[in-house]
Amino acid sequence: MELENVMALLEAESGVPVAEQSISYEDRELTNPKATIRELGVQGESAMLVLRKKVAPNVAGAGRAMQQDSEMMRLQLLGDPDLMRQLDQAQPELAAAARSDPARFAELLRNTRERQNEAEMAKQMEIERLNRNPFDVEAQRKIEEAIRQEAVMENMQHALEYSPEFFGRVTMLYIPTEVNGYPIKAFVDSGAQQTISKLSPETAEACGLMRLLDSRFAGIARGVGTAKILGRVHSAQLKVADLHLPCSFTIMEGRDVDLLFGLDMLKAHQACIDLEKNCLRIQGREIRFLSEHELPAKAREMENAGEEGSSQQQGSSSSNAAASSSTPAPAGGQSSFPGGGRTLGSPPVDSPGAGRPAGRQPQASRPASRFREEDVQKIMEFGVTREVAVSALEAAGGNLDVAASMLF
Repeated sequence: MELENVMALLEAESGVPVAEQSISYEDRELTNPKATIRELGVQGESAMLVLRKKVAPNVAGAGRAMQQDSEMMRLQLLGDPDLMRQLDQAQPELAAAARSDPARFAELLRNTRERQNEAEMAKQMEIERLNRNPFDVEAQRKIEEAIRQEAVMENMQHALEYSPEFFGRVTMLYIPTEVNGYPIKAFVDSGAQQTISKLSPETAEACGLMRLLDSRFAGIARGVGTAKILGRVHSAQLKVADLHLPCSFTIMEGRDVDLLFGLDMLKAHQACIDLEKNCLRIQGREIRFLSEHELPAKAREMENAGEEGSSQQQGSSSSNAAASSSTPAPAGGQSSFPGGGRTLGSPPVDSPGAGRPAGRQPQASRPASRFREEDVQKIMEFGVTREVAVSALEAAGGNLDVAASMLF
């Protein structure tokens, strides 16, 4: 059969005019309509690729139809603010043309369609090339990868259609608070064990906290990364709504979060994070979480940089101060503080004034003998090691109840 007759049959079956058909075989286009299929080199049981060519630009009817489609699409975009907002983020040039230049919009849309058609044609040619040799391992590997990519795209399309919220950006939870009358937007983090105030010296001075800083609790917090602990303020007034709550702060270096409202405060005051009402409920009050435009400038900068989780991770690592090494710094050795400035979890360390040479490590049985064995066992029942239990009792001066509460 001649090629022109094959094209006529294709027109009858597919509706694609002969003038728009492009038939290729083994990466070469068949251009002689008078030649037979055999003369064109096509073997029996072979596959030929049929593509629809672009219409000539001088076809007036098709040109008008494309212009009408472009104008209709432009008007639909202008009537949907959400679509325009998405187009501004994805293709700002196309969005600007849709607003002010219909001719430019039609041209950009036409170029986009041409690129899509070219990509589809190249994809079809690649599939045909890979299918020629079913025993080629590399070709089969590429086909497998193409099938996997199609499954990935199908999964993404399903998510976009039925769960578009998965592709949105989640705003972290902040509430307005005051520390000693100084307004601060606090980051609510139920994954942080301790309420941690990470302030610059200037901000801490504005809150009136630096004069109360206990540097005996200075050290290094280790968790997801490390951070320097400057010390601890044992009691300060935190105002939430019309409530004045007593709070203990651990002052740390870092400027990403001014104040972290941790799990200790949430549990101590029976607070509830209500995501349905988008508020923090505490003692009958409902404190609305701040909207995105109300967040601190540092929080917005982190979210714009794609680092939404960094403050939470550093906050959680800071909360692990109970399991970090610290540097005690008593003033002149005159303090009667029983813990010597150590945080819980640090190994027991002898001091020169305790009757032992400086730097000498005590034996394992030595610290345990200072306390009753049953007290040590009761502390270990909370799931801590013997060293941590002895350290807790040391910090609490041997008081079992205080040691257990400090662990909590």
